[in-house]
Amino acid sequence: MITPAIPRPAADKDQPMTATAALDPRVVYWHREMPPLTAEAIGEHTLEAASGRAKGTFSRRDEAWSRSYEDLMRQACARLGQEVARLGGDYARVCEETISPRYDAAAGEGWLCGRFTYVLYREPGNPA
Repeated sequence: MITPAIPRPAADKDQPMTATAALDPRVVYWHREMPPLTAEAIGEHTLEAASGRAKGTFSRRDEAWSRSYEDLMRQACARLGQEVARLGGDYARVCEETISPRYDAAAGEGWLCGRFTYVLYREPGNPA
């Protein structure tokens, strides 16, 4: 399984990054990975993402599935990073994911849809 990591967005000029963030620049953590111990959980959220469409079906987990899965995970990581920033957090820890194939018979294309449940964390002292 791919565990993509996305870098922390560049800090604003007015808000320096914390020492913890400087040591570990990731924003998204997956399943067993944990954000820094200083971070406090501030809520649980759900996010949906989809891969790009590919010709054919996903009748078995072949190369098309792998490419779509990688694309789905890139999309999910990018969206998670955006949601962390939008919600005023510092980190997201994905604790549950559901991935299912979709198929458009008229176009002859398939794609993957993912639903990700994550916990949003914030470093103490960081403004919302």
